[in-house]
Amino acid sequence: MKHRSTQDHSITNGVSRETLAALEKLAALLARWNRTVNLVAAGDEALLWDRHIADSLQLVPWVCCAAAPQGAFPDRAIDLGSGAGFPGLVLAIATGVPFDLVEADQRKAAFLREAARQTGAPVRVHPVRIEAAAIAPAPLVTARALAPLPKLLALAAPLLASGGTCLFPKGANVQAELTEAAPQWHMRVEMIPSRTSPGACILRITDLSRVASAA
Repeated sequence: MKHRSTQDHSITNGVSRETLAALEKLAALLARWNRTVNLVAAGDEALLWDRHIADSLQLVPWVCCAAAPQGAFPDRAIDLGSGAGFPGLVLAIATGVPFDLVEADQRKAAFLREAARQTGAPVRVHPVRIEAAAIAPAPLVTARALAPLPKLLALAAPLLASGGTCLFPKGANVQAELTEAAPQWHMRVEMIPSRTSPGACILRITDLSRVASAA
């Protein structure tokens, strides 16, 4: 299987040589494991760099300014429903921020552990359901293609530190999800246009709290 080179994509052009090498290792490992573990759809394998890796990397600038003062990286982060490592493992590789990766599927969790070993990514893998994860709240919570926003916020809120930020890539249905979540949640929302998928965006959510009547 031939993957598109990261050097063909503007988002990945700016990464360091070390980061690029680690991402190449991740892509090669994923291609091998995907023969027996459903990490990404078979049709996505040839589009791995654009559809998954570059899509995750576009969050990097928002990790920088999301949850720490003066554009610094946060000291740690949590990724929910990590699956094949998008975006949490990719962000840990690219930024050096330690990530807790929560993935209940035992085979996917095994892949994440092996990917972390091979890439040197600063991650800890938690093979449990998100609701059962015994992890201290973090200043940054990420998730990609996990659940509609109302459910996603309910999963993220207990793991989000006070004053923290959520980064959630979302598709074309984002306005409907925001409308559905509004009666249950107070939040400040910034919608950042996706650089990899027309009509999609990244939700940057701060000041998150549950509406009292919805508690």
